[in-house]
Amino acid sequence: MNPEALSAALLAVIAPLAEARRAGSSEGLTAADLPLDRPKNRDHGDWASNAALKLAKVVGANPRDFAAEIATSLASTPGIAGVEVAGPGFINIRLDAAAAGALARTIVEAGAAFGTNDSQRGQTINLEFVSANPTGPMHIGHTRWAALGDSMARLLLASGATLVREFYVNDAGAQMERFGRSVLAAIKGEPTPEDGYPGAYIDELAQRVQAAVPGILDLGEDEQLTIARDRGYELQLGDLQASLVKFNVHFDVFFSERTLHAKGAAGEPSLVDEAVDRLRAQGHVFDADGAVWVRTTDFGDDKDRVIRRSNGEYTYFAADAAYYLNKTDRGFAHKIYLLGADHHGYVHRLKALAGAAGDDPDTDIEVLIGQLVSVNGARLSKRAGNIIELDDLRDWLGTDALRYSLGRYPADSPLTLDPEVLQKRTNDNPVFYVQYAHARTHNVGRNAADTGVKRDIFAPELLTHETESALLGALQEFPRIVAFAAEVREPHRVARYLEELAGLYHRWYDNCRVTPLGDEEVTDVHRTRLWLNDATGQVLRNGLDLLGVSAPERM
Repeated sequence: MNPEALSAALLAVIAPLAEARRAGSSEGLTAADLPLDRPKNRDHGDWASNAALKLAKVVGANPRDFAAEIATSLASTPGIAGVEVAGPGFINIRLDAAAAGALARTIVEAGAAFGTNDSQRGQTINLEFVSANPTGPMHIGHTRWAALGDSMARLLLASGATLVREFYVNDAGAQMERFGRSVLAAIKGEPTPEDGYPGAYIDELAQRVQAAVPGILDLGEDEQLTIARDRGYELQLGDLQASLVKFNVHFDVFFSERTLHAKGAAGEPSLVDEAVDRLRAQGHVFDADGAVWVRTTDFGDDKDRVIRRSNGEYTYFAADAAYYLNKTDRGFAHKIYLLGADHHGYVHRLKALAGAAGDDPDTDIEVLIGQLVSVNGARLSKRAGNIIELDDLRDWLGTDALRYSLGRYPADSPLTLDPEVLQKRTNDNPVFYVQYAHARTHNVGRNAADTGVKRDIFAPELLTHETESALLGALQEFPRIVAFAAEVREPHRVARYLEELAGLYHRWYDNCRVTPLGDEEVTDVHRTRLWLNDATGQVLRNGLDLLGVSAPERM
């Protein structure tokens, strides 16, 4: 019996009790209104409900008396071994072994689908994250946003959302011109321009550009600069994309900022041009001092924003507006921006932009700010010279250790990683602890096959050991953990759950054998425990996948 079935059983009991009091209080009541919690002390049962406390006033009853009525009726429900009333009206519920143990088979048969849910169904989401400038390698900050954003996407998709992972490529403006001049200077063997980009990676790009266009220096100056800029950009963007793939981060869309400024073939207005007109039509644009402004203070911004300067040039805010509207045009009713710690000022600006575009800033847009991360002993990149590169970190610590560790903490908390711990093959290393639990489930499966233990019999009523009850209780929680982590955009909840599950599995392993000892015969207990072993491995595997971390079968 899973939590949803138990909540439904509670509703089936409470609705007639409420009606019997002629309160009409069951009208509109659903199973979702009767949440269940896992008691911290397992002696108190498998599940606890505060339904009596929550509804007593509505039905005009003493909470403890109402809880006693509920307990009496609920006790006769198939699959429930006992119901007790505690304190002022809490209801503690204990499932019988067969009802609790049936979950093991459910998980094994569901496979990778176990944990998926419909809590985000109907949500159409554009999730933008990383969005590193294509003028250099990705640094340690991008590493955190990449891990968190990708895990967030996996959670939302597992919870039924329609979602696109998007990388906004800042490939327009003065930075691209500086980048082009830096690459061209390297091709010519000249010093880096004063406002240019230093680093060995620029020299490498210069060599690759020259290899692709051997006669570049025979061309005119303007053409040289264009080729250095555009070919260098293509190569650098390709390097960024390759780094992300190696980090197990995948994007559906790489959106070029240039497309926002591009005119149509017949001179039609650009998306930025259209954005000004569309915002004006919403009634939030005004003209002052020769410039065009958006009255973002109507929506909580600290000041109104210039969208087009008096000289006719657009501001960065204009591109932000065009990009936001373009996301709406592509069918994304909800936009999530995951930005770095230096982008706090964007929160009010983007929410105000949503309001000016006719959306609800409280529901249609989320701006999440990730805090800084550091790694003890990490060295600056030899190629870039002034940053800690994603590729260097991945080569040093490994994708799994980085992905898990970055996903293990809330995005809004500063984080310092200890490489000494992350490279240990001990229980002190959280990712090793969880991965080892998964590998152990496979080792148990291999040993079971060698000794003739198969999943040909399933007798869940035999799963009576206290460690089995605790393990089954944790396995039941996984779909709810996934749904809640998706709702609050917090992948770290999955990581912490996996560590708890791994601990419960290790304790079960120490107490309950899947394979018989010595000359003992294989019994139905062994066969049924193999189901529980494999179910635990499946949930560990599913959870690690949500974090973008591998689940090794041997360690």
